[in-house]
Amino acid sequence: MLPEELIRLIHDIKTTASEDNRIEIKKAAGGCPKLYDTLSSFSNQTGGGIIVFGIDQDNDFDLCGVYDADDLQKKIVSMCKQMTPVVRPVCTAASMDGKTFVSAEIHEIEITDKPCYYAGAGILSGSYIRVGDSDEHMTQYEIYSYEAFRKKLQDELRTEQRAEISDIQTLGFEKYMINIREKKPVQANFPTEKIMKLQGFTDNNKPTLAGIMMFAEYPQAFFPQLCITAVSVPGYEIGDPGEYSQRFDDNERIEGTIPQMLDGALSFIKRNIRVRTIVNPMTGKREDMTEYPIIALREILLNALIHRDYSIHTELTPITIRIFTDRIEIENPGGLYGRITIDDLGKSIADTRNPFIAKAMEITGEAENRFSGIPIIRRSMREHKLPPPVFQNYRGVFKVTLYNHMPEEEQPMNSFEEQILDYCKEWRSRTELRERFGQFTASYLMSYHVNPLVKAGKLELLYPQTPRSKNQKYRAVIRKS
Repeated sequence: MLPEELIRLIHDIKTTASEDNRIEIKKAAGGCPKLYDTLSSFSNQTGGGIIVFGIDQDNDFDLCGVYDADDLQKKIVSMCKQMTPVVRPVCTAASMDGKTFVSAEIHEIEITDKPCYYAGAGILSGSYIRVGDSDEHMTQYEIYSYEAFRKKLQDELRTEQRAEISDIQTLGFEKYMINIREKKPVQANFPTEKIMKLQGFTDNNKPTLAGIMMFAEYPQAFFPQLCITAVSVPGYEIGDPGEYSQRFDDNERIEGTIPQMLDGALSFIKRNIRVRTIVNPMTGKREDMTEYPIIALREILLNALIHRDYSIHTELTPITIRIFTDRIEIENPGGLYGRITIDDLGKSIADTRNPFIAKAMEITGEAENRFSGIPIIRRSMREHKLPPPVFQNYRGVFKVTLYNHMPEEEQPMNSFEEQILDYCKEWRSRTELRERFGQFTASYLMSYHVNPLVKAGKLELLYPQTPRSKNQKYRAVIRKS
C-alpha cells in the first residue's frame, strides 16, 4: 500500500465510521496493542485484511495518530513472528495534519498452512476467524476441517466395528457390481472382496462409512443422524403459523442409503411445491411446470449428500431441507472443502471431500462427477425465469437458497390462479374454496394459492382487520380500466 492509498483509506474509515471484515482499527496512541487475534483471523481469511493504527474508535473515530511509527512497526513484526506459521506483514506509514498513521497488510496464508494461530496460546486457543468486524475463536471443527484437508484425511473410509461385510452385500451392491464390471473392464476379473476394498467399501474386513451409506439395508442403524430432515413451513420463517396454527404443513425424516435419500428428498419437495400450467411456446400445448426446476433441486441434493462432511464432528447433524412460501433452503454440514471459494463455484474444479462416495454415485449412474452441477443449477433457474441461486458458506455449513419469485411485472398468471379468481367473482368462504378445489389439502390451497393472491392484491378480504377470522371470505379485485 502506498502512503497516499493509506490516507484515502483513513478518510473512508472516518466517513463510514466503521470497521468491516477486512479492516481492523487500532488506536496505538500510547503504545502497540495486542494483535494476535487479528493476525490469526486475517491470515485465515480469504483475501486477508488490513490493520490501521492511529484511529480512536471509542472517541468518534478521532484521527489521533500513533505514538511512534518506527517502534510500532518493530513491535508489529515481533508479534507476527510469534504466530504459527510466521506472518509477514506489509507495513506503510503516512503523515496527515501533523500526525502519523501506520497500516499493516496481512495476507491470507496458503490453505495447507491453515489455521494460523498464536503459538503462545496453542492451536485450539490461538486460532481465530473473522466474523463481521470481530475476531472469533475457531471451533474445534473448523480447526479440524483445515487439518483434514492438509493431511488428506478421508472420513468416508473410517470403519464401523459393529457392522459386518454381509451388511453391505445387498441388492443395491449386486447392481453396483454389475455396473462396475461393465464400466471398469480392468476390474472385471477381480474377486468381489478386492473390488470392495479398492472402491473404499471395506477395510480390514470391516465395512467403511462409504460402503454402509451406499449399500446397507438401513444405514441409520449405524449412523442415526446421517439422514435428511425436511419441513414445509406455512409462511416465510420457522415459527410462522399456518391457517390452523400448524407449525409445519409437512415434516419428514428421510432415511436410507444415499441414492434412497436422494429419491425420498425429491419426492418430499415435489409434493410440497406448486405446479403451474403454462403454454409451451414451441408446441402450443399446455404443460405443467414446477415452482422450482427439479433438475436444479436434484443437483443441490446430490452435492449435499456426496460432499457433506462425514467426520465424527458432524455425524450428529443431518442435511436439512426447509420449504417456505417464497424459497427453498438446503443446508449440509461441512462448508466448502479445500481451496474452492464461493466465487469459484462452477468456474474451477473443486477438491473432493469424499472421492469414493462420488465415484460410487457415478458408477451407479446417479451423478456425473464432472463438476457440472453448479452450472446446471444456474442455467435451469435462469430458464425457469427465477433469480440465481444463492450460495452461502459459513462456519462449517454450506447452504443453497432458491427463490420462487420474479419481479411482479414478469410473473405470468397461471391457469389455476385464473380459476380461483373466476370462482371468487363473488364472496367465497374457506369452506367453499376447499370444496371447489378439493385436489389440494386445505392448508396447501390457502398457503400456496389463496394467500399469495391476497398478498398480490388480486383477492380482497371481507374482514381485512381480522385476516384469520373463521368467517373470512375472499373476492376477486375488480380492476378499473
